[in-house]
Amino acid sequence: MRQRVVRVALTAALVAVVLLAVPLALAIRSSLYADQRDTLERAALAGAVRVSPDYVSGDPVELPAPPAGGRLGLYDPHSVLRAGSGPWPGDTPVRQALTGEVARGRAGGDLVVAVPVAHAERVIGVVRASTPVAAVRARVFTAWAVLLGVAVFALAVAVLVARRQARGLAAPLEELSRHCRAVTGGDLTARAAPSSIAEIDQVARTHNEMLHSLAELLRHERDFAANASHQLRTPLTGLQLALEAGLAQEDDARLRPVLAEALTTTQRLHHTVEEVLRLSRSGEAARPTAGTTEVRQLLRETEERWHGLFAQDGRRLECAVRDAPADARIPGAPVSEVLGILLDNARVHGHGTVRLAVRDLDDVLAFDVSDEGAVTGEPARLFDRGRSGNGHGTGIGLALARDLAAALGGRLSLTKGHPATFTLLVPVGREEAAQEVEEEFR
Repeated sequence: MRQRVVRVALTAALVAVVLLAVPLALAIRSSLYADQRDTLERAALAGAVRVSPDYVSGDPVELPAPPAGGRLGLYDPHSVLRAGSGPWPGDTPVRQALTGEVARGRAGGDLVVAVPVAHAERVIGVVRASTPVAAVRARVFTAWAVLLGVAVFALAVAVLVARRQARGLAAPLEELSRHCRAVTGGDLTARAAPSSIAEIDQVARTHNEMLHSLAELLRHERDFAANASHQLRTPLTGLQLALEAGLAQEDDARLRPVLAEALTTTQRLHHTVEEVLRLSRSGEAARPTAGTTEVRQLLRETEERWHGLFAQDGRRLECAVRDAPADARIPGAPVSEVLGILLDNARVHGHGTVRLAVRDLDDVLAFDVSDEGAVTGEPARLFDRGRSGNGHGTGIGLALARDLAAALGGRLSLTKGHPATFTLLVPVGREEAAQEVEEEFR
């Protein structure tokens, strides 16, 4: 930011200096040459005044001193040098002056002015004044060097001023950037401080207002999730205790399986509430959960739970329990929730046989849930919260499954549109690593 401001200011100053210095340099050059011609013309006129008409007959002529570094000479009507210094035959300016006009020009590397000397309405001679062009050019270069020094000094001052202004402009923006990084790091209480620049202050105020609104929205959502989970805990606990008491006292062989299934469902619902509550807390969504459940056991429990529901719809559920690695352990509850959401999605929106397969990818297990249907619509928006595959329902299932997968340190994605196949990638711990993790969490 600072370098950009300095570059912009320096570019503007450089353009301004060039636009001013170039015409000024040309004007200085023209002025110095014109001034030297005027000096030569005054010297020639002063010499012409002292010329007597009798000089042709041998009367001596006393010419004034020539210009510094130059020459001054008197020529007769035949362009022959009679007094002073100069080229012996008169040059072009001398011949032009013999016509009665003041001649200005260059000849033989000199800047020349020739003034006619008139008597009785006729030209009786020419006074020629000259100076080397190199001397005038040296004065021009000296003036240009001074001008260049002034321009460099002006640019140096512009750089210093630009750097000072850049610091003043960049400091509030750098502070706002540090504030944004703090917010990105999770500090929603950070607020941008005011500065001396009205435009940046307006951005900071708008940012603070937006951050306050977002913080309030997040607080309301977390409070709602926490309150809903807390309020569900009490009736779920009471229901679980009642089912346990009924299961302990009931002797009817027909009711005991029903009570046991109801108790298992209640415990599973309790785990779901706990997992949703954990996701609602800041900083825990991206923390992987320790692997404590064998993959084969999880698949068997999933098959037992969902086999009857698919059978009621006249459909089959195939779980590849034998293909699962025997020594792999995964976080049972959240993986079970994700698989449950995917199976329910296949039951409601899919067709035909549903297959749950496991692929061992060394440090990662891939759970593939597929059916014989096809995914309609945009696959990229399937996991958007509030979007439902058939236009009915809340559209929360797949979004929640994606969040649960992220909480495991894994990933959920649609890997094939026809037949519809969703793949859950879960980091896996082997037997020894899982025991170490369990010891740490005890």
